Amino acid sequence: MALTSYAQQDDSLAIRRIADEILTNSKAYDNLRVLTKTIGGRLAGSPQMVKAEKWGEAALRDAGADKVYTQECMVPHWVRGDKEQARIISNRRDFVPPLNVTALGNSVGTGPKGVTASVIEVKSFDELESRKDEIKGKIVFYNYPFNPRFVKTFNAYGDAVKYRGQGPSRASKYGAVAVIVRSMSHSTDNHPHTGGTHYNDSFPKIAAVAIGLQDAERLSKRIAGDRSAKVFLRTTCEMRPDTIGHNIIGELRGSEFPDEYITVGGHLDSWDNCEGAHDDGAGCVQSIELLRAYKKLGIRPKRTVRVVLFANEENGTRGGRKYAELAKANNEKHLFALESDAGGFTPRGFMFEMETARRDKVKSWASLLLPYGIYDFDEVGGGVDVMPLHRELGIPVSELSPDSQRYFDIHHAASDVFEAVNKRELEMGAVAMSALIYLVDKYGL
Repeated sequence: MALTSYAQQDDSLAIRRIADEILTNSKAYDNLRVLTKTIGGRLAGSPQMVKAEKWGEAALRDAGADKVYTQECMVPHWVRGDKEQARIISNRRDFVPPLNVTALGNSVGTGPKGVTASVIEVKSFDELESRKDEIKGKIVFYNYPFNPRFVKTFNAYGDAVKYRGQGPSRASKYGAVAVIVRSMSHSTDNHPHTGGTHYNDSFPKIAAVAIGLQDAERLSKRIAGDRSAKVFLRTTCEMRPDTIGHNIIGELRGSEFPDEYITVGGHLDSWDNCEGAHDDGAGCVQSIELLRAYKKLGIRPKRTVRVVLFANEENGTRGGRKYAELAKANNEKHLFALESDAGGFTPRGFMFEMETARRDKVKSWASLLLPYGIYDFDEVGGGVDVMPLHRELGIPVSELSPDSQRYFDIHHAASDVFEAVNKRELEMGAVAMSALIYLVDKYGL
């Protein structure tokens, strides 16, 4: 529906009140400090996962949720084990510092003795196929850099991530004994970036690690100029039986249509090699802040707003799938779902997975969001945890789209810590989310 000038003025004032409350009294930054500094990395199945779930319940109650509860789901239980070891071995007598690597999530280990083998570097899967007869008994090194021409860095990630996900099994097919993958990043530091890998059960599972970008270049140069060079690699990670995890849910009950739902959330889990501040502590505390601000201002939405802290996004997406499964089984009526899982940087817009007419309706609100720096509504997509709602129920879904230029500097790396999050940027993301949910609830889609 087109907004009248009176409605626009009314909505503008309402959003201004929300923004003022969040920018003045936000609890998001303090909540993030507690989550990251007292709990830290929160990998599915870990003791820290359990602590984070308890933190989430308490934070939602403190924010004023009308109802807080858990939703059980089975989650994978991958354990990293001892610190990874990797070094170049050569007939040369020069000193070679250890290589900075981290095991890929869900990967198997090398075993306690490790593996030592020559390294074959490939730049693409096409090169892997063309050199398949050279691979048996070697370590395959996928040295595929982020494409710097993509302005939106998530496109560079989407272009490169196949080597992390498919690389180990595709190398194992031809007899590789292990895989080293250039980190999914265009940073200038040497932190390795972990992330999930996916084995094809038709081939043996082999150990897989990511390597920091500086060491990727060093390894590439060394094996090109030293035929005697080999790499020793040792990891002790393992996959244990599934265990119990939970989605943590807080509700603000609707005043007119309490049995219709708007979901907003982030994922509570993170990788174990970092504090998970941007990925995705930021999305969790922004979602909780939305509920707190509404409650503080006496905003009673028409529909029930559910804040969901999803379990196990990183290496299984079990929480998002369970949420959609139960929504379908219970015949729940869902209007919209919004996720924040792209970092706590300055918000620029929203991605949407919805029909053109609905997107056009959202774009008709652009003038209300522009004062807060929100202008991009054209990108297609939705958060990983809310996409199952779209697939199973056809629900329109969205994801907050912050400025992405720095995100992959820290994504899945040891540098994703509380100190990397800017308080103001984090709060502006919460403002943007709160404004969009206010408009969706008021006018529908």
